[in-house]
Amino acid sequence: MSQISRTRAVHAGRADLAKLGVHAPPIDLSSTYPLDDLDNAISSLDAAVAGEIPAANPIYARLHNPTVARCENAIAELELCESAVAFGSGMAAITACLLDARQRGSHVIALHPVYGTTEHLLQSGLAGLEVTWCDAADVHDALRPDTALVLMETPANPTLALVDIEAVVAAAGDVPVLVDSTFATPVLQQPITCGASYVVHSATKFLGGHGDVIAGIVATSEARARGLRKVRVATGALLHPLAAYLLHRGLPTLPLRVESAQASAAKLARRLQRHGAVGAVHFPGLHGQDPLGLIGRQMTGPGTLIAFEVENRDAARSVMSAIRLITPAVSLGSVDSLLQHPAGLTHRVLSEAARLRSGIGEGLLRLSVGLEEPEDLWQDLAQALDAIREPKRLNIAV
Repeated sequence: MSQISRTRAVHAGRADLAKLGVHAPPIDLSSTYPLDDLDNAISSLDAAVAGEIPAANPIYARLHNPTVARCENAIAELELCESAVAFGSGMAAITACLLDARQRGSHVIALHPVYGTTEHLLQSGLAGLEVTWCDAADVHDALRPDTALVLMETPANPTLALVDIEAVVAAAGDVPVLVDSTFATPVLQQPITCGASYVVHSATKFLGGHGDVIAGIVATSEARARGLRKVRVATGALLHPLAAYLLHRGLPTLPLRVESAQASAAKLARRLQRHGAVGAVHFPGLHGQDPLGLIGRQMTGPGTLIAFEVENRDAARSVMSAIRLITPAVSLGSVDSLLQHPAGLTHRVLSEAARLRSGIGEGLLRLSVGLEEPEDLWQDLAQALDAIREPKRLNIAV
């Protein structure tokens, strides 16, 4: 377990700025680049198609962009990886990993629960892969000669269940393990240090942090990054440079944002436990919700998300309608707090049976805690929860 320092978050990906004579990272919006030498251009193109970083010339923005590369270097540094590869969204990043895995085999093992669209992609067969779903304890038994990847999330979306990465890596043997670490961020968890081969982030969330960028990123070794770049070149999934600029701009405040929101989340989780309208609260920092002792060993803290259960969908709808400070919206990791209904939104694409298998009932709500004062957030939650506890008045004609 390692924790990124505030200094590293501020300076990551900025090593070349002094040489360029600038203080803020520049934005390169070129779609194409002048070719001063045909032979150099040909070698650069060959390098890009092979998944390497073109040395002489970017050639064309679908192949490579300097602003994107600078952001990739920053996130690789935060994840203690050799390389990172940026995509137009988190799902584009997941898709690239699956397409790359298809070159090694036709079978994937996945652990429940995962983000709804990730599960939908795996189940749909669009990536040309057969999937076996299992628990962490059953990974070894699920292995086949054609298994190309083990895919997992920890903390999991939306139940916040924790998975022991080292145990899964040991069970997987030579099969690479992909960890979606979106909920943890490199502030709280660096899966590469636990043996994972790929670390995926929906960078739309905490890494960008301000609700104004869509992005995905995979941190990994340079050898594995080359395979992902090949997919990106072929599919045109490169992150736009303006999005990369915004993403990079959000990184210096990442530790501050995560640490502040995490402290607030711990306070809110304890209060939610005591509210009569709440049936259960899911937050790794609560007593009994980290049975493997992963906080302090794998993670430096429980994170900033809370899932809690009310009676049914009607109650969940009422809470979402009654909040005033918190925004009822999907996504997470922004500076403002967001509340959403997984069964009706982020995991709606799954069947009811699949949702229930992952612990996603109709009364489950997921709260992404932002940077507001925790007391203000609690007052908003409390008034919304109190409203569903009040007995309905009967209009009786006399």
